[in-house]
Amino acid sequence: MSVRLRELIKAVRQCKTAAEEREIIAKECANIRTSFKQEEVQHRHRNIAKLLFIHMLGHNTQFGQMECMKLIVSPSFGDKRMGYLGLMLLLDERQDVLMLVTNSLQTDLNHPNQYVVGLALCSLANISSPSIARDLSSDVIKLLGSPNPYIKKKAALCAIRVVRKVPELMEQFIPKVRPLLAERNHGVLITAIALMIELCDIEPNNINYFRKTVPHLVKILKNLVLSPYVPEHDINGVTDPFLQVKVLRLLRILGKGDAAASDAMNDILAQVATNTENVRNVGNAILYECVQTIMSIESEGGLRVLAINILGRFLLQRDNNIRYVALNTLQRVVERDQQAVQRHRSTVLDCLKDPDIAIRKRALDLTYALVNHSNVKVMVKELIQFLRTADLEFREDITAKICLLTDKYAPSPKWHVDTIMKVMAMAGHYVQNDVVAKTVHLISRTPDLQNYAVHKLYTCLTVDIFKQPLVQTAVWTIGEFGDLLVSSGKLDLTPRDLIQLLDTIVKHPATTLPTKQYVLSALVKFSDRFNNEINSDLVAEINPFRQSLALELQQRANEYFSIIDALEADKRAKLLEHIPPLEVQEEDQRDYQEGEEGSEGAGAGPASSGESAPSLLGGIGSESSGSSSGSSAGTNLLDLLGGGPSSAPSSAAPSLNDLLGGGSAPVAAPAGGLGGLLGLNTPSPAPAPAAGGSLLELLGGSSPAPSLGSPAGGLGGLGGLVSPSPLGGGGAIPPMVAFSKNGVQIKFDFAKQPGQNNVTLINATITNATPVVLNNFVFQAAVPPYMKIQLNPPSGNIVPPNNGGVVTQQMRILNANYGEKPPAMKLKLDFVVNGQSYSDEATLTTFPPGV
Repeated sequence: MSVRLRELIKAVRQCKTAAEEREIIAKECANIRTSFKQEEVQHRHRNIAKLLFIHMLGHNTQFGQMECMKLIVSPSFGDKRMGYLGLMLLLDERQDVLMLVTNSLQTDLNHPNQYVVGLALCSLANISSPSIARDLSSDVIKLLGSPNPYIKKKAALCAIRVVRKVPELMEQFIPKVRPLLAERNHGVLITAIALMIELCDIEPNNINYFRKTVPHLVKILKNLVLSPYVPEHDINGVTDPFLQVKVLRLLRILGKGDAAASDAMNDILAQVATNTENVRNVGNAILYECVQTIMSIESEGGLRVLAINILGRFLLQRDNNIRYVALNTLQRVVERDQQAVQRHRSTVLDCLKDPDIAIRKRALDLTYALVNHSNVKVMVKELIQFLRTADLEFREDITAKICLLTDKYAPSPKWHVDTIMKVMAMAGHYVQNDVVAKTVHLISRTPDLQNYAVHKLYTCLTVDIFKQPLVQTAVWTIGEFGDLLVSSGKLDLTPRDLIQLLDTIVKHPATTLPTKQYVLSALVKFSDRFNNEINSDLVAEINPFRQSLALELQQRANEYFSIIDALEADKRAKLLEHIPPLEVQEEDQRDYQEGEEGSEGAGAGPASSGESAPSLLGGIGSESSGSSSGSSAGTNLLDLLGGGPSSAPSSAAPSLNDLLGGGSAPVAAPAGGLGGLLGLNTPSPAPAPAAGGSLLELLGGSSPAPSLGSPAGGLGGLGGLVSPSPLGGGGAIPPMVAFSKNGVQIKFDFAKQPGQNNVTLINATITNATPVVLNNFVFQAAVPPYMKIQLNPPSGNIVPPNNGGVVTQQMRILNANYGEKPPAMKLKLDFVVNGQSYSDEATLTTFPPGV
């Protein structure tokens, strides 16, 4: 015997295990099936109610769907209500059985009882499929003109579902919407405005049509704001906040981009902003929508300031939800009126100390956006102070942002270097690799800063040699300008003191392989900076690394040993003389006094974003930043293109030994390829394997090595073997967008290698239009087997947000079948956003003619 719904609920609640519940449900479902078979009409209403309860518990109730149809056609209102309720819960638009209810819905839509019509409209608005919506749309349009407000309200809600499912019917509903705004019933007004918003979202051209209703909407909102107390619509002293929010949202859509419509609503928005109190959530909701509307339309400057002041008051509240919303909104509007947001800077900075991690995160993002040339010192100081106590997951992002803001807005080179040193000393391994390159770049091209920087960095080394980015910067600077450190007499140092310091660094357990490479480069420079009497000490320091298991250290040690031990003094002096200021692209130059924005040029610092130490060139390391991408990623690219070893993505610059013909075998003799070039009596290196496709062959073959007396001087002249010539500004090959997705864009500019049509120079410019910074950005490229590619080090591995800067990377491609096979390329991007790694790929098969 079937039990009542109340008894079933009680029995289920008393179950102690899931098995007991399943047993009771199975028994009751069996009884309900029996009742359905026996056509017990008097119990059908109760059985459907129990099935709805069983459905909410997650059990199968499909066997009751047809019984819902029988209840719908019943003349009893109670049966109809239960039938429609079961229809909305037990069925959805994807089930074919729903087609059987179309005639019943149409009949009930024309029923004389308004509540039966309401049931049909409610069901149609919840489960109608496109075919049912198309069949019954004419009935819904007719009900929009009904004199009954109850039916109008339901019909407007149903119309939203119809136009969503069948957008082509939208034209039939548009003329019926505007008359609904003349209704005094608030329910009809809310649903009519909701329908207008939906029509504008589906088809933006409808916005121009509905702009004619702006004066009427302003009148409705004014009556709500200035109306006396109405118990029917009052909520905490505010008249119908739901309708106010809907009107504000529609005004935001209609006023965007239209000065006339925006001017018509400026006064009422000011009244809403000043007359609404933010003591309760009701008032806060209206004020938030008002702020959103003010900042979206073409509003006056004073009105925008009023809106931002409202958000500033939100930040002073205790409710974290309201503060989070305020910070989120301020971040979106800061670009439009930064001066007004700056007035609340102290409040935003106070949010950095909030115990809620979400508030701190949003406050931090807003703080980045508030930094400019006038407040950079104060804001960076606050960020460094926050860095001291920041959570571990924040530190990498904060460090990268501080370095980025410092590089962008630094008022002077001295402050720039001091700030970067402070960050390096505090953040340690959280500092990005390209920060070292940019700092060295800055010191090398600022002569007035070199004496100060070398003394300051030496002092930092005497305090802490654990922080590797700081140690690498200091070692490079001491190696290049150690003579200034000794000759000044301020610290009473000798060259042997500096050698002892470098020896301590090398032997420290925290020292990494790249740092040891920096130390070797600094030691060989000492042979020129100081008298020959310390050469024996230098040889003693370098000699142990000649048998190092690390190939890079072994190669450097052998080459540097040859320079110190066998090279003539005058040649060594030319080779190791102070490097000239590293070249900077014109668009990357910064004037600190004028506070212009800039970034460092590609390949301008040692190992632009990688971990390898700089070579004697002071600018090009033995490995580029792209080497951090790993071999597996490159293999994947090759697999995608079907290439062999010759098509490997060249994400690392060749070593000195490779550039000078030394091959890739470990250096066992004292002289590497460098010794042979300089005329030392050393064994000749083994020739490079022909199958590998040497870089000289890629660039046109037998270019003679420049002499040491060339204008470039020293090893800087040797860089011409591999460094591509600057790309022509107005070449015949048009640029192309190689990648554009989710705000990240890569643009290719092309130029031809002079006299070689099959060699093309490509300058890739990477921009980021999203509001988040892309960290650890790695760009890789692979080509088919009939092509070869060389990638130079990128200008950095951080792509600033909101198109606030660019990362550039130059590459060369050689098409062995030029004119026969078109060029093709596979791109792979890897980057980190908020600590999470992302990756994307693109295949390029269409290049401009001539590539």
